[in-house]
Amino acid sequence: MTIAQRLLDLGITLPQPAAPVAAYVPTVEIGGLLHISGQLPFREDGSLITGRMGESIDMEAGAEAARRCAIMLLAQIRAALDGDLDRVVRIVKLGAFISSTADFTGQPKVANGASELMQAVFGDAGRHARSAVGVPVLPLGAVVEIDGIVAVRPA
Repeated sequence: MTIAQRLLDLGITLPQPAAPVAAYVPTVEIGGLLHISGQLPFREDGSLITGRMGESIDMEAGAEAARRCAIMLLAQIRAALDGDLDRVVRIVKLGAFISSTADFTGQPKVANGASELMQAVFGDAGRHARSAVGVPVLPLGAVVEIDGIVAVRPA
């Protein structure tokens, strides 16, 4: 089964990849690794999910925000690989940054929203190393930002 078919089966439609909001590029491929800049959680309607864990966002909404970041990561990967997600060999690492209060300690559970999606899409190749870090604020007030490293086959 192709990754495109798996996405269809999961009911996931990838959006247009978000444009950078500052002086960086969305992806860099080097040595068989695709590095993806941090992606923010955009809803299907294009609005940004904002807030802070432990303050205005509950665990379920936080995990959904991480899932939305993962969907944008997939959109960036697809664009970088000229539409061919089957070139993905493995999701190597995700770095999850969660806007949270000082006493919130559920960052790993929030990040699971992204991790579980990668595993659903890529199977065992979607299992990855990860960090989940609480931060006081993220760009544009986003609740979650996730970057990634992906092993890819040559074109």
